[in-house]
Amino acid sequence: MTASSKEIYRGDRRAADALRPVRMTPDFVATAEGSVLIEVGHTRVLCNATIEQGVPGWMRNSGKGWVTAEYGMLPRATLTRSPRESERGKVGGRTHEIQRLIGRSLRAVMDMKALGERTVILDCDVLQADGGTRTAAITGACTALALALNKLVAAGTLKASPLRQMVAATSVGIVDGNVLLDLAYEEDARAEVDMNVVMTADGGLVETQATAEREPYSRVQLSEMLDLAEAGIRELVRAQRKVLDGMS
Repeated sequence: MTASSKEIYRGDRRAADALRPVRMTPDFVATAEGSVLIEVGHTRVLCNATIEQGVPGWMRNSGKGWVTAEYGMLPRATLTRSPRESERGKVGGRTHEIQRLIGRSLRAVMDMKALGERTVILDCDVLQADGGTRTAAITGACTALALALNKLVAAGTLKASPLRQMVAATSVGIVDGNVLLDLAYEEDARAEVDMNVVMTADGGLVETQATAEREPYSRVQLSEMLDLAEAGIRELVRAQRKVLDGMS
């Protein structure tokens, strides 16, 4: 019997291999080229895509575009208020790390030559946090990116979307000896192992971040976590496609 098939108790009564309920609301912000509010359980992240002419100076005259991301958490996204980073005068290390992760994940599925010398900025703002904010941001941002690019195609600005395929992300971990998919905050806070997985629609791995908080984990457990994450990400990709199909 694998850890994920044991009879376990989760606060929301999910099975070990079940995602939290996922909902994506397109065009949540009417003024953005692409906008999605993604809700994963009680985690809510607003993802807006902006397309601007031009690229950073180091890319000028390359004929290629650029995709980047910014991430932030509202002061009352958590149980206690966190000061805005603008009040502190600088962006924190965790925020930098997450912004880079989102940007890398989206660039992995883009044809920058087909985008042309344009910059796409994905703003990911956490409205409410209950674990998995970075993975929700990646999943929502990719959907917002697809919506924005589809509008350029519809307008005749681009012949085809430069987005080669969808990318999505989820968390997985070991909690009380059980391998669990999509950790809520209460599970993440006491996990023995915490892992984030970013994967493309065709099963390619973009990034894996696995950390043993206390005891080391085995190769067998690593494989089981990856298998759970892959199954969850396939569900997320189906949810992304459902949103895009509904907008076509």
